[in-house]
Amino acid sequence: MSRRRRIKADIPEGGHSPVDAVIAARDSQTLDMVKNAVASGQTMLAFQPVMQARAPRKTAFYEGLIRVLDRSGRVIPARTFMPSIEATELGREIDCITLETGLRTLAANPSIRLSLNMSARSVGYKRWMRILDRHLKQNATVGERLVLEMSEQSAMSMPELVVDFMDHLQDRNIGFALDNFGSGALVLQYLNDFYFDAVKLNGPFMHRLAGNPDSQSIVRALIAVARQFDMLVIAGCVERKPDAGFLVSAGVDCLQGHLFGAPTVRPPWIPQPADSQAGR
Repeated sequence: MSRRRRIKADIPEGGHSPVDAVIAARDSQTLDMVKNAVASGQTMLAFQPVMQARAPRKTAFYEGLIRVLDRSGRVIPARTFMPSIEATELGREIDCITLETGLRTLAANPSIRLSLNMSARSVGYKRWMRILDRHLKQNATVGERLVLEMSEQSAMSMPELVVDFMDHLQDRNIGFALDNFGSGALVLQYLNDFYFDAVKLNGPFMHRLAGNPDSQSIVRALIAVARQFDMLVIAGCVERKPDAGFLVSAGVDCLQGHLFGAPTVRPPWIPQPADSQAGR
């Protein structure tokens, strides 16, 4: 019996394999965990610095990354749960919490800039837009220090709606960043229509970049495309000095990754405990 026929024989007549059942159970557990965290207010932002690529290499801005706490109090990063909830109503709630928390952080700390992730699915979500409008009316400087970050895949899921949304916000001085640039979802002709001010290079290209000529060629090409459209270029997921060195020489504007700082719920603008400051 061929391998293909053996695999097919293991799938129940209903058309769902044991793997499907495991994935469905995992997604259900993830939904329950996030629902409980949202209902009990166990959500927060972790902040990761985005550094200038060239000297004096100061922090250009921070990315605010949503986190939830599970029942045991563990901090769960977005990559663990967002794929399961992004297309659901719960995904819209998480986007609203991210925006609300981020805008409050900006209002309380006038010296910082923040990028906040959102899904294109939240573009037409009335509650999300009400949160943005309310904070912009309360503090005009918030819009100037806000960057809304959307993945390439998300933007291309409903490009016309995203273009209208970005056009509507042009007079609010909000910045827009395209994440996962180079992942393959983007139809390049849309770069003429979108209003993205920055792109973040697709993370997998950063893995051992300094020793990978193929990835280097792709990165150089992506930088050239971004430059053609006058966009800031950010390299995320940078973990090694040789990779950072190549990226600087290739002409990126900003660097982000564990090499420069992991996401933290205790950013510099939050006073640290006395024993922490003393090094104990």
